[in-house]
Amino acid sequence: MVFKVIRQYFKATDRAYIATCVFCSVLSVITLISLGQAAGGFARDAFDGSITGLGSYRNAFVQGVASLLGLVCAIVLSCIDYRSLARIWPVHVVGTWTLVLLTLTHLSIGPLTLGWHPEGTDNYSWIRLGPLSLQPTELAKISFILTFAMHLDNVREHVNEPKTLAKLLAHILATVAVVHIQGDDGTAIVFGTIGCMMLFAAGLSWKYILSAIALGVTGLSLIIGFFPDVLKGYQVDRIMALLYPDQYPDIARQQQGGMTAIGSGQIFGRGFFTDDHYSVINAQDDFMFSYLAECIGFVGCVIVLGALFFIALRTLTTGLRSEDHIGTYICAGVFAAIAWQIIINLGMNLSLLPVIGVTLPFFSAGGTSALMMYLCVGLVMSVYMHNKQKLFSD
Repeated sequence: MVFKVIRQYFKATDRAYIATCVFCSVLSVITLISLGQAAGGFARDAFDGSITGLGSYRNAFVQGVASLLGLVCAIVLSCIDYRSLARIWPVHVVGTWTLVLLTLTHLSIGPLTLGWHPEGTDNYSWIRLGPLSLQPTELAKISFILTFAMHLDNVREHVNEPKTLAKLLAHILATVAVVHIQGDDGTAIVFGTIGCMMLFAAGLSWKYILSAIALGVTGLSLIIGFFPDVLKGYQVDRIMALLYPDQYPDIARQQQGGMTAIGSGQIFGRGFFTDDHYSVINAQDDFMFSYLAECIGFVGCVIVLGALFFIALRTLTTGLRSEDHIGTYICAGVFAAIAWQIIINLGMNLSLLPVIGVTLPFFSAGGTSALMMYLCVGLVMSVYMHNKQKLFSD
C-alpha cells in the first residue's frame, strides 16, 4: 500500500522539477564540504587530535539537514490544496511576522538572542537559540506570497483602479518597511520585487509599470547624487566601490576576489577539495557562485545556471497552467523570489551590482534559506498537482 501511494505521488507530481532542486542542493553541500576542508575541517582536540566537533563542516551539515527537511516539507505541502493555505492567512501571518518583529528588540535571555547577527553580516534579522539560528524574514516570504495572492484574487477585476491599487501598494510597502527597519535591505528589495511581479501577473497596466520604473530610477539617482544621508554609510560606500573600486580598495576587495575566482576556473574548473583556490570573503554565503565557478569552470557554470533557469521557468509555466488566478499569483511570487535572487546575486558576484546581501537560491549556506526555497517548491507543486487529476484517485 505504501509503495502504491509513493508511486502515485511521483506519477502526479513534477519529477523533473523536484529532481533539479535536489541536484542543486547536493551540489551546494559538496561545495560547502570543499570550503570546510579548505578552512580546516573538523574541530580537533589540541592534545590528541581527536575530533571534537563539526568545525568548518558545520555549514555543509546544516545545509544538508535543512535541504532534506525542506524536501519532506515540500512533499507534504504539495499534497495540501494551495487555496486552503491561502485562506488560513491569519495563522501564518501572525506566526511569521511576530517572529520578524521580535528581531527588532535586540534582546538576549540565556541561550535565546532576539535580533542576533551572524559574523560577516550587517543586519540583526536572526533569532538564535543556542547553536540554532532562524531568519524569520525567509519564512515571511512564504506568508507574503500567500496573503498577497489572496488579496489580488479578491480585487482582480479592479487592480488598475487607483483606490484598489493604493491598497495593494500599501500591502507591499508595509512589508518592505518592516524589513527595512529590521536592517535587511537586500531582503526588503526581494519582497518588493515579489510584490511587483505578482501585480504584473494580475494585469497591472503598463502605464503604471513604466511610471514606477521611471520614478524608481529618478529617485535612486537623486538619493545617491544629492541625498546620500538617506542611505546608511556602508551602503553608499558599496555603491561607490562598484563605480570607483580604486578609491575604495577594502570594500571592493570582496567583489574583485570573486571576479578573480570566477576567471581562474577557466573552462573545466580547478575541482573540489584542492588547496589551489583564491580566497573570497563570504564564499559560503553571498559569493558561493564565485567559489563554485572556480571549482567547476565555465562548463559547470552553464550547467548550474541552466538548472536554476529550468527551476524558474518551470515555476512560471506551472502558474500559467493554473485553472484559477490565485495559483497563477502564487507561482508568479515564487518565480520572482527565485529569479530576482539569482539575478541580484550573480550581479554581485560579477561586479555588476553592489553587495546587498542576497543569497543564491539552493546554493548559498543557510538553513532557513534552504528551507524557505523548498517551501516555495512545495507551493508550486501544490498548484501543479491540484490543477489536474486528483492525487491518489482511482
